[in-house]
Amino acid sequence: MRAVPFILAIATVTFPVATAQAQSCGQLWYQRNAIYAEAGYCFKTARARAEFGANCFSPYGRLTPRQQALVNAIQEQEDLRGCPR
Repeated sequence: MRAVPFILAIATVTFPVATAQAQSCGQLWYQRNAIYAEAGYCFKTARARAEFGANCFSPYGRLTPRQQALVNAIQEQEDLRGCPR
């Protein structure tokens, strides 16, 4: 029984990375910033504030290890495509 949850955990971490590989720069930007918005990040750019609002809350953008891994994977894809940040 322990192997099934472990396999499911791996699938949930790797699936978004595979999905990120098929996305445009705009979609990657949105996905990355949605993770920060979920964590209460205080956005500074007009674009991010227009999309996610100016409201921020605790933990003020502090990401969980899983969220950070997703952001890192998205940023890697952004870098490979030469996407602006």
